[in-house]
Amino acid sequence: YKQAVVSTQSTGDVDVIIDANGNVVSAEIHGNINCNVHLSGMPDLSMSFINPRLLDDVSFHPCVRLKRWESEKVLSFIPPDGNFVLMSYHISSQNQVAIPVYVRAMINFNDGQIGKVDITVGPKQTLGKTVDNVIISVPLPKEVTGCSMTTSVGTYTFDPTSKQLKWDIGKIQPLKIPTMRGTCTIATGASCKAAHPTIHVDFKISQLAVSGLKVNRLDMFNENYKPFKGVKYITKAGNFQVRT
Repeated sequence: YKQAVVSTQSTGDVDVIIDANGNVVSAEIHGNINCNVHLSGMPDLSMSFINPRLLDDVSFHPCVRLKRWESEKVLSFIPPDGNFVLMSYHISSQNQVAIPVYVRAMINFNDGQIGKVDITVGPKQTLGKTVDNVIISVPLPKEVTGCSMTTSVGTYTFDPTSKQLKWDIGKIQPLKIPTMRGTCTIATGASCKAAHPTIHVDFKISQLAVSGLKVNRLDMFNENYKPFKGVKYITKAGNFQVRT
């Protein structure tokens, strides 16, 4: 290869359920470490982590030497060429999962033919990283015929067939907290006072390892050239739900 490269991307999907009072019901992370390797010869790589004890449930690419992992918590392997998933992991201990966004929501249908919606979203425990690609989806009751919202950031759409209210925020700017407020109209004679929609949240944060699992070192043996080594981190929403 003209340029020797080992690039690694660690992606963590955050699965969270938050109840109507803002308490975390469950929180876990499913993640994987993808490698893209272009190295000549037969290089032997070893990767160590900050906080490897966080990992509950781990599965490896066949190239990984399991004994070394079991004894030292170090990934030792002769990599295949190109792209491959080096490791998949799961972190289920709730106290280890930093939830990177907050959602405050009030949705009620107590006023007969009008429903009220008030949602605020903001960053939390992001270590100053930007929260991007933010989309809030609210499946409204089938009795809702229309929505009229005002957003401080982004745009909203309401699909009268699927009854999905979708708010596309995009990037959250630190000094402009996104809010969406407004009303829903309900079909004449219908009632949905008992409805409590569950909000679904999507987002992506680059260069944040919300799991706390970080690569400490990546070393190469058996070859005497120096490769370019890069590590990227991505945190994104998996199944992220907020009950109302």
